[in-house]
Amino acid sequence: MLETPTESVEQDSLKSEFSELVGRFPLREFGPESDWKLVDLKEMWVYRELGWVLAKRDFQVRYRQAIIGMAWAIVQPLATVLIFAVLFYLVKAKPTDESLPFVVVALCGMLPWQLFATTLRDASDSLVGNRELVTKTYFPRLILPISVMLTSIVDFLIGLLVLAIVCAIFGVVPSANIVYLPIFFVLAAIAAMAGGIWFSALNALYRDIHYVVPFLIQIGLYVSPVLYQSDSVIPEQWRWLYSLNPMVVVIEGFRWSILGTKPPEFYPMLLSTASTFLLLIPGLLFFKRVEKVVADEI
Repeated sequence: MLETPTESVEQDSLKSEFSELVGRFPLREFGPESDWKLVDLKEMWVYRELGWVLAKRDFQVRYRQAIIGMAWAIVQPLATVLIFAVLFYLVKAKPTDESLPFVVVALCGMLPWQLFATTLRDASDSLVGNRELVTKTYFPRLILPISVMLTSIVDFLIGLLVLAIVCAIFGVVPSANIVYLPIFFVLAAIAAMAGGIWFSALNALYRDIHYVVPFLIQIGLYVSPVLYQSDSVIPEQWRWLYSLNPMVVVIEGFRWSILGTKPPEFYPMLLSTASTFLLLIPGLLFFKRVEKVVADEI
Protein backbone atom coordinates (compact mmCIF):
# COMPACT_ATOMS: atom_id res chain seq x y z
CA MET A 1 0.00 0.00 0.00
CA LEU A 2 1.38 3.40 -1.01
CA GLU A 3 2.18 5.92 1.72
CA THR A 4 0.46 9.29 1.66
CA PRO A 5 2.65 12.43 1.77
CA THR A 6 1.42 13.09 5.32
CA GLU A 7 2.41 9.61 6.51
CA SER A 8 5.83 9.93 4.86
CA VAL A 9 6.48 13.27 6.57
CA GLU A 10 5.40 11.83 9.94
CA GLN A 11 7.71 8.82 9.54
CA ASP A 12 10.64 11.03 8.51
CA SER A 13 9.97 13.29 11.50
CA LEU A 14 9.90 10.30 13.84
CA LYS A 15 13.14 8.86 12.40
CA SER A 16 14.81 12.24 12.80
CA GLU A 17 13.61 12.55 16.40
CA PHE A 18 14.71 9.00 17.15
CA SER A 19 18.17 9.50 15.59
CA GLU A 20 18.68 12.73 17.51
CA LEU A 21 17.62 11.05 20.74
CA VAL A 22 19.83 7.98 20.25
CA GLY A 23 22.78 10.25 19.47
CA ARG A 24 22.59 11.66 22.99
CA PHE A 25 22.88 8.24 24.61
CA PRO A 26 26.29 7.00 25.82
CA LEU A 27 28.14 4.33 23.87
CA ARG A 28 27.48 0.89 25.28
CA GLU A 29 30.33 -1.43 26.17
CA PHE A 30 29.51 -5.06 25.40
CA GLY A 31 30.80 -7.76 27.68
CA PRO A 32 29.76 -10.88 29.54
CA GLU A 33 26.51 -10.44 31.46
CA SER A 34 24.84 -12.57 34.05
CA ASP A 35 21.97 -14.58 32.60
CA TRP A 36 20.18 -14.23 35.93
CA LYS A 37 20.06 -10.43 35.94
CA LEU A 38 16.46 -9.74 34.99
CA VAL A 39 16.55 -6.02 34.19
CA ASP A 40 19.36 -3.46 34.01
CA LEU A 41 17.49 -0.65 35.78
CA LYS A 42 20.32 1.83 35.28
CA GLU A 43 20.30 1.26 31.53
CA MET A 44 16.50 1.47 31.39
CA TRP A 45 16.68 4.84 33.14
CA VAL A 46 19.27 6.12 30.65
CA TYR A 47 16.95 5.22 27.75
CA ARG A 48 13.74 6.41 29.41
CA GLU A 49 13.25 9.26 26.92
CA LEU A 50 13.18 6.74 24.09
CA GLY A 51 10.30 4.97 25.78
CA TRP A 52 8.29 8.20 25.90
CA VAL A 53 9.01 8.90 22.22
CA LEU A 54 7.85 5.43 21.20
CA ALA A 55 4.75 5.66 23.41
CA LYS A 56 3.87 9.02 21.88
CA ARG A 57 4.28 7.57 18.38
CA ASP A 58 2.13 4.53 19.17
CA PHE A 59 -0.63 6.72 20.58
CA GLN A 60 -0.64 8.99 17.53
CA VAL A 61 -0.60 6.06 15.11
CA ARG A 62 -3.43 4.25 16.93
CA TYR A 63 -5.94 7.04 16.39
CA ARG A 64 -4.55 8.64 13.24
CA GLN A 65 -7.24 9.24 10.59
CA ALA A 66 -9.91 7.89 12.97
CA ILE A 67 -13.07 9.99 12.79
CA ILE A 68 -13.83 9.83 16.50
CA GLY A 69 -10.19 9.52 17.57
CA MET A 70 -9.61 8.72 21.26
CA ALA A 71 -13.32 8.07 21.72
CA TRP A 72 -12.60 4.52 20.53
CA ALA A 73 -11.02 3.93 23.94
CA ILE A 74 -14.53 4.51 25.35
CA VAL A 75 -16.72 3.01 22.64
CA GLN A 76 -15.19 -0.48 22.60
CA PRO A 77 -15.55 -1.44 26.30
CA LEU A 78 -18.87 0.39 26.68
CA ALA A 79 -20.38 -1.30 23.62
CA THR A 80 -19.29 -4.73 24.89
CA VAL A 81 -20.90 -4.07 28.27
CA LEU A 82 -24.16 -2.87 26.74
CA ILE A 83 -24.40 -5.88 24.41
CA PHE A 84 -24.01 -8.30 27.31
CA ALA A 85 -26.42 -6.27 29.43
CA VAL A 86 -29.11 -6.81 26.78
CA LEU A 87 -28.16 -10.49 26.43
CA PHE A 88 -28.39 -11.20 30.16
CA TYR A 89 -31.68 -9.29 30.35
CA LEU A 90 -33.17 -11.41 27.57
CA VAL A 91 -32.10 -14.71 29.14
CA LYS A 92 -33.02 -13.41 32.62
CA ALA A 93 -29.57 -14.23 34.01
CA LYS A 94 -28.13 -12.57 37.12
CA PRO A 95 -24.32 -12.78 36.84
CA THR A 96 -23.69 -9.86 39.24
CA ASP A 97 -24.95 -8.40 42.50
CA GLU A 98 -28.57 -7.40 41.94
CA SER A 99 -28.20 -4.39 44.24
CA LEU A 100 -25.88 -2.72 41.73
CA PRO A 101 -26.52 -1.82 38.06
CA PHE A 102 -25.01 -4.42 35.75
CA VAL A 103 -23.50 -1.73 33.50
CA VAL A 104 -21.49 -0.28 36.39
CA VAL A 105 -20.33 -3.68 37.69
CA ALA A 106 -19.35 -4.90 34.22
CA LEU A 107 -17.58 -1.66 33.32
CA CYS A 108 -15.47 -1.95 36.50
CA GLY A 109 -14.34 -5.32 35.18
CA MET A 110 -13.95 -4.22 31.59
CA LEU A 111 -11.48 -1.38 32.29
CA PRO A 112 -8.65 -3.47 33.82
CA TRP A 113 -9.35 -6.21 31.27
CA GLN A 114 -9.04 -3.71 28.42
CA LEU A 115 -5.72 -2.53 29.84
CA PHE A 116 -4.48 -6.13 29.97
CA ALA A 117 -5.85 -7.19 26.57
CA THR A 118 -4.66 -4.09 24.68
CA THR A 119 -1.18 -4.31 26.16
CA LEU A 120 -0.98 -8.02 25.39
CA ARG A 121 -2.13 -7.55 21.79
CA ASP A 122 0.13 -4.62 20.95
CA ALA A 123 3.16 -5.78 22.94
CA SER A 124 3.18 -9.09 21.08
CA ASP A 125 3.97 -7.18 17.87
CA SER A 126 6.33 -4.63 19.47
CA LEU A 127 9.62 -6.30 18.45
CA VAL A 128 8.51 -7.41 14.98
CA GLY A 129 6.74 -4.11 14.27
CA ASN A 130 9.91 -2.15 15.09
CA ARG A 131 12.35 -4.37 13.19
CA GLU A 132 14.01 -1.35 11.51
CA LEU A 133 14.97 0.06 14.91
CA VAL A 134 15.89 -3.30 16.42
CA THR A 135 18.22 -4.30 13.57
CA LYS A 136 19.98 -0.95 13.15
CA THR A 137 20.79 0.36 16.61
CA TYR A 138 21.18 -0.80 20.19
CA PHE A 139 18.75 0.05 22.95
CA PRO A 140 17.15 -2.10 25.67
CA ARG A 141 14.49 -4.05 23.78
CA LEU A 142 12.36 -4.19 26.90
CA ILE A 143 11.52 -0.55 26.24
CA LEU A 144 9.32 -1.61 23.30
CA PRO A 145 6.67 -3.59 25.24
CA ILE A 146 6.85 -1.05 28.08
CA SER A 147 6.13 1.86 25.70
CA VAL A 148 3.10 -0.07 24.42
CA MET A 149 1.79 -0.38 27.97
CA LEU A 150 2.15 3.38 28.51
CA THR A 151 -0.20 3.94 25.57
CA SER A 152 -2.71 1.47 27.01
CA ILE A 153 -2.58 3.29 30.36
CA VAL A 154 -3.73 6.50 28.64
CA ASP A 155 -6.77 4.61 27.30
CA PHE A 156 -7.36 3.22 30.80
CA LEU A 157 -7.37 6.70 32.36
CA ILE A 158 -9.88 7.88 29.76
CA GLY A 159 -12.02 4.87 30.65
CA LEU A 160 -11.90 5.80 34.35
CA LEU A 161 -13.44 9.17 33.51
CA VAL A 162 -16.24 7.40 31.63
CA LEU A 163 -16.78 5.08 34.61
CA ALA A 164 -17.12 8.10 36.88
CA ILE A 165 -19.78 9.55 34.57
CA VAL A 166 -21.66 6.23 34.39
CA CYS A 167 -21.59 5.94 38.20
CA ALA A 168 -23.00 9.46 38.47
CA ILE A 169 -25.79 8.61 36.00
CA PHE A 170 -26.83 5.53 38.01
CA GLY A 171 -26.35 7.23 41.36
CA VAL A 172 -23.55 4.89 42.47
CA VAL A 173 -21.21 6.46 45.04
CA PRO A 174 -17.64 5.04 45.13
CA SER A 175 -16.78 3.25 48.36
CA ALA A 176 -14.11 4.31 50.84
CA ASN A 177 -12.05 1.34 49.60
CA ILE A 178 -11.14 3.36 46.52
CA VAL A 179 -7.86 4.29 48.24
CA TYR A 180 -6.72 0.73 47.47
CA LEU A 181 -7.40 1.09 43.74
CA PRO A 182 -3.75 1.95 42.85
CA ILE A 183 -2.66 -1.44 44.26
CA PHE A 184 -4.89 -3.34 41.85
CA PHE A 185 -3.91 -1.01 39.01
CA VAL A 186 -0.25 -1.93 39.61
CA LEU A 187 -1.15 -5.63 39.64
CA ALA A 188 -3.03 -5.18 36.35
CA ALA A 189 -0.01 -3.44 34.81
CA ILE A 190 2.35 -6.19 36.03
CA ALA A 191 0.08 -8.93 34.65
CA ALA A 192 -0.21 -7.10 31.32
CA MET A 193 3.55 -6.60 31.13
CA ALA A 194 4.25 -10.23 32.04
CA GLY A 195 2.05 -11.50 29.21
CA GLY A 196 3.33 -8.84 26.80
CA ILE A 197 6.98 -9.76 27.45
CA TRP A 198 6.33 -13.45 26.82
CA PHE A 199 4.39 -12.96 23.59
CA SER A 200 6.67 -10.25 22.18
CA ALA A 201 9.65 -12.60 22.51
CA LEU A 202 7.73 -15.61 21.21
CA ASN A 203 6.39 -13.64 18.24
CA ALA A 204 9.94 -12.67 17.27
CA LEU A 205 10.75 -16.38 16.99
CA TYR A 206 7.45 -17.82 15.77
CA ARG A 207 5.08 -15.73 13.64
CA ASP A 208 2.15 -18.00 14.52
CA ILE A 209 1.92 -16.10 17.82
CA HIS A 210 0.49 -13.13 15.92
CA TYR A 211 -2.62 -15.22 15.23
CA VAL A 212 -2.71 -16.97 18.61
CA VAL A 213 -2.86 -13.81 20.76
CA PRO A 214 -6.29 -12.50 19.57
CA PHE A 215 -7.70 -15.99 20.10
CA LEU A 216 -6.35 -16.14 23.66
CA ILE A 217 -7.67 -12.66 24.43
CA GLN A 218 -11.13 -13.69 23.25
CA ILE A 219 -11.07 -16.77 25.49
CA GLY A 220 -9.66 -14.76 28.39
CA LEU A 221 -12.63 -12.40 28.32
CA TYR A 222 -14.92 -15.29 29.25
CA VAL A 223 -12.67 -17.10 31.73
CA SER A 224 -12.05 -13.89 33.69
CA PRO A 225 -14.73 -12.28 35.90
CA VAL A 226 -15.14 -9.33 33.53
CA LEU A 227 -18.87 -9.57 32.85
CA TYR A 228 -19.80 -11.56 35.94
CA GLN A 229 -18.77 -11.92 39.58
CA SER A 230 -16.86 -15.04 40.58
CA ASP A 231 -19.05 -15.89 43.56
CA SER A 232 -22.15 -15.77 41.32
CA VAL A 233 -20.85 -18.19 38.68
CA ILE A 234 -17.83 -20.21 39.84
CA PRO A 235 -18.51 -23.08 42.30
CA GLU A 236 -16.61 -22.65 45.55
CA GLN A 237 -14.64 -25.89 45.19
CA TRP A 238 -13.15 -24.70 41.90
CA ARG A 239 -12.22 -21.14 42.88
CA TRP A 240 -8.65 -22.09 43.85
CA LEU A 241 -8.10 -23.32 40.28
CA TYR A 242 -9.90 -20.31 38.84
CA SER A 243 -7.63 -18.02 40.88
CA LEU A 244 -4.59 -19.17 38.88
CA ASN A 245 -5.83 -16.62 36.34
CA PRO A 246 -3.82 -13.45 37.23
CA MET A 247 -6.71 -11.18 36.26
CA VAL A 248 -9.12 -12.65 38.80
CA VAL A 249 -7.75 -10.76 41.81
CA VAL A 250 -7.28 -7.62 39.71
CA ILE A 251 -10.88 -7.44 38.49
CA GLU A 252 -12.42 -8.44 41.80
CA GLY A 253 -10.15 -5.94 43.55
CA PHE A 254 -11.27 -3.17 41.19
CA ARG A 255 -14.93 -3.87 41.98
CA TRP A 256 -14.28 -4.02 45.71
CA SER A 257 -12.30 -0.77 45.64
CA ILE A 258 -14.84 1.19 43.63
CA LEU A 259 -18.20 -0.39 44.46
CA GLY A 260 -17.60 -1.93 47.87
CA THR A 261 -18.61 -5.42 46.71
CA LYS A 262 -17.38 -8.62 48.39
CA PRO A 263 -13.59 -8.30 48.88
CA PRO A 264 -11.24 -10.83 47.25
CA GLU A 265 -10.64 -13.82 49.53
CA PHE A 266 -7.15 -14.01 51.00
CA TYR A 267 -5.92 -17.37 49.66
CA PRO A 268 -7.32 -16.94 46.12
CA MET A 269 -5.85 -13.41 46.10
CA LEU A 270 -2.47 -14.79 47.22
CA LEU A 271 -2.62 -17.52 44.55
CA SER A 272 -3.59 -15.10 41.78
CA THR A 273 -0.86 -12.61 42.73
CA ALA A 274 1.74 -15.37 42.95
CA SER A 275 0.80 -16.62 39.48
CA THR A 276 1.37 -13.09 38.14
CA PHE A 277 4.94 -12.97 39.41
CA LEU A 278 5.58 -16.57 38.40
CA LEU A 279 4.63 -15.47 34.89
CA LEU A 280 6.72 -12.27 35.01
CA ILE A 281 10.07 -13.58 36.28
CA PRO A 282 10.51 -16.44 33.77
CA GLY A 283 9.20 -14.06 31.10
CA LEU A 284 11.99 -11.57 31.82
CA LEU A 285 14.58 -14.36 31.71
CA PHE A 286 13.22 -15.67 28.41
CA PHE A 287 13.02 -12.16 26.93
CA LYS A 288 16.64 -11.52 27.88
CA ARG A 289 17.77 -14.65 26.04
CA VAL A 290 15.72 -13.79 22.95
CA GLU A 291 17.01 -10.19 23.07
CA LYS A 292 20.52 -11.41 22.22
CA VAL A 293 19.41 -12.98 18.93
CA VAL A 294 16.29 -10.97 18.06
CA ALA A 295 18.06 -8.79 15.47
CA ASP A 296 18.89 -11.92 13.46
CA GLU A 297 15.51 -13.62 13.93
CA ILE A 298 13.20 -10.83 12.82
